[in-house]
Amino acid sequence: MQASAFNLPLTRRQALKTTAGGFGYLALAGLLGAQDRASRVSGGSSPLTPRSPHFPVKAKRIIFCFMEGAVSQMDTFEYKPQLQRDDQRVAPGGAILTASKFRFARHGQTGTWVSNLLPNMARHVDKFCFIRGLHTDTPAHPQAVIQLHTGTALAQVTRPSMGAWLLYGLGTENQDLPGYITVNPSPNFGGALNYGTAFLPAHYQGTRVSDTGIIPNLRAQTPSSLQRRQLDLIQAMNRDLAARPGAPEAVEGVIQSYELAFRMQDRVPALLDISREPQAVLDAYGVQSGPQGSFARQCLMARRLSEAGVRFVEITQSGWDHHNNLHQGLINQCNMVDRPTAALLADLEQRGLLEDTLVLFGSEFGRMPTAQGPDGRDHNITGYPMILAGAGVKAGFSYGGTDEYGLHAVEGRMHTTDLHATLLALMGLDHEQLTYRYAGRDFRLTDVAGRVVTEIMD
Repeated sequence: MQASAFNLPLTRRQALKTTAGGFGYLALAGLLGAQDRASRVSGGSSPLTPRSPHFPVKAKRIIFCFMEGAVSQMDTFEYKPQLQRDDQRVAPGGAILTASKFRFARHGQTGTWVSNLLPNMARHVDKFCFIRGLHTDTPAHPQAVIQLHTGTALAQVTRPSMGAWLLYGLGTENQDLPGYITVNPSPNFGGALNYGTAFLPAHYQGTRVSDTGIIPNLRAQTPSSLQRRQLDLIQAMNRDLAARPGAPEAVEGVIQSYELAFRMQDRVPALLDISREPQAVLDAYGVQSGPQGSFARQCLMARRLSEAGVRFVEITQSGWDHHNNLHQGLINQCNMVDRPTAALLADLEQRGLLEDTLVLFGSEFGRMPTAQGPDGRDHNITGYPMILAGAGVKAGFSYGGTDEYGLHAVEGRMHTTDLHATLLALMGLDHEQLTYRYAGRDFRLTDVAGRVVTEIMD
């Protein structure tokens, strides 16, 4: 245990330092875990042991495709004939209504409208469950992104991320892998707050992976046999401390995190090496080097991680904040995400994974139907869509909707807390029962709100 290392002989301090340099970053974070007792007691010897859900599970895992910056819905998935007819007219408040410059067409047996920006995703519309009446609380990116991930818009009052809540409630299917991985997370708009644990023990936090498959601080600096001996020494000290009266609960998190990090050194690099995939699969996803291929690599990593038993995988495509250069910016962004997203859905389905994997695609909010400058759209928090596909949701279905211009949600309105409550329910968790006692009160992802939208469930 690091706290006792200062009183150890030099050889033991050196052993601790050497081991931590190899993989201890992941484990030492456990020292930051809350010391209050959880309201749910973990079953089994490990806090990450799989646990029983509150009710029957519809989805075993989630892949969240996060489009950071706000996709313009009326240029992609929201066809508004009235907006097209009223192009360049003055809207109430003086803003100029701006029609989409992209061509829309109906697709699939459902006849769902999709623009020509997304021809590959359009082929999967009959798998999609559209949530079209979302709304949130703040038009500022940092606060809205944090709220989407943690349930609160206040960066000063940090809360656990939804991935951390899922891991806390359900444990992980594969004890050799993290249960929660975030690939290519943006340093902007909250950064690590979006995959952190706040007051939950730190072993529930997201493990950060680059879009080239690199996990920071996960590399062996000594031979495996020597590293194992060093780890055994440190773990013996940790267990001695854990056995003492009044020992902080975080010690158990440190022990588990060290062991997981040690096992990860062998398993994770191979799992994230997408070059092992057949060339036909790489071509289907559109894998290439450099920034243009980032999201394709992430999608393929997400499939490999989910297939291996990772409970929650988030992948991120930044660059959707089109206050200007909207037309060319959307072309560029959609070119990078359309083919990989479609390939991910097809791959999951072909492998039989889509039946128990839930895919979520969306942004922190949407865009306005009015112009901002010569070629841009401003933020819209009053009505925007997200897409679900896979386990537990109705395929070829739309819930809710916005007005004739796509400005306000007018039916089937869902707040961010309703989305969170519904996602938890699909994973078998009651958002009102999934609580953690901290600072004298029971906290939950949805705080004191949230409604499970059963209408979208299969």
